[in-house]
Amino acid sequence: MRTIFHNIGSIQTMDENNSLLEGKSIIVKNNIIEDIVDSIEEFESSDVEFVDVREHAIVPGFIDAHNHLVWAGDRFNEHRLRMQGNTYADIANMGGGIMQTVHSTRNATDEQLHTIGMQRLKQALQNGVTFLEAKSGYGLSTREELRLLNIVDRLKSESNVPSIHSTWMGAHAVTPDHTYASYTEEILSDQLPKVLDSNLAESADVFCEPGWFSIEQSEDILRASRDGGLDLRIHIDEFTDGGGGELAAELQVRTADHAHHTPSDTRQKMNDAGVMTGFLPGTPYCNGDAWPDFNEAIECDIQFTLATDFNPNCFINSIPFIGSLAVQRNGMDPYHALSCVTRMAAQSTPRSDGLEHGVIKKGAVANFNILKSRHWESWCMTPSSSPVQSVCLEGQHIEF
Repeated sequence: MRTIFHNIGSIQTMDENNSLLEGKSIIVKNNIIEDIVDSIEEFESSDVEFVDVREHAIVPGFIDAHNHLVWAGDRFNEHRLRMQGNTYADIANMGGGIMQTVHSTRNATDEQLHTIGMQRLKQALQNGVTFLEAKSGYGLSTREELRLLNIVDRLKSESNVPSIHSTWMGAHAVTPDHTYASYTEEILSDQLPKVLDSNLAESADVFCEPGWFSIEQSEDILRASRDGGLDLRIHIDEFTDGGGGELAAELQVRTADHAHHTPSDTRQKMNDAGVMTGFLPGTPYCNGDAWPDFNEAIECDIQFTLATDFNPNCFINSIPFIGSLAVQRNGMDPYHALSCVTRMAAQSTPRSDGLEHGVIKKGAVANFNILKSRHWESWCMTPSSSPVQSVCLEGQHIEF
């Protein structure tokens, strides 16, 4: 059975030729784009489902390359604390921050966390996300981190929600009964080996920042993770230049995220080493900090992604809103911003089946968004609502 999407206004393919197509139809078979054609007259209606796009624009499905999907509770009181002059570290020392979320998450049942995850995945899909990276990191013990990874694994098997790249982030912070030194030792001797045995994670991530995991601790955890077969990601330089960019370049991790205070020469060194910079503009937006200079990165040919960083301190589960921040508040071209949440994000967050995604082309996975407008630029121009009318998700047409 084929599905043919026709009467399309335009297709922003994001392929290697930067093609903007008009007057074309997309033929989908199973979960693959079988072809992009001029005419559909040869196809019989008996074995084809036709979807009239009504001259609206189509763009690739968005890829959220940095998302803390599964956790319980909320910390909406903390913004007022920051307004009163308290830092991220101050709030953590007051019993807030990550530890408060860890407490709420540990007290939630598996079913409660699964339901929370499903709700967030459905919301992400309605905002056009067809694939996302989901981190653990709010368990902070071997048992609790494995529990979160298991819940993410259950979510992977659900239908009509975005596909998931699973990241273990046990090295997110420490509980009061640990120092960073003692917890790092526990991670290396117990937690990581059990995570590897479980086969529940595809990547490892570490919060490498002054006051959290040191350069040396981060390196030990990441090297052991790579030796165990995991892909590498890293949080760096969110609050200050802590040297994480140098480590990212040395280890040639797949992506180094936040990177808001990474020096330009270090960012270039990362790029030369094949490291993707992962910018998260929602975080400074929520915290009232300055944004990185995205256009300077473009001018320097730095490859980077944009993602939500959805978490209790950055409650943004909308890639289009992130695009709005980049375009309408930071002067990025809508095309460059779209590449950051599609083609570039696919490089930092690959599919486990090896299929190409983040583009609309023959042979790629059939993940794309039908927008509410005939203009493809609308994808990032409606910050208070979703620009997406319907989604083709793994070959299935889903209307909202």
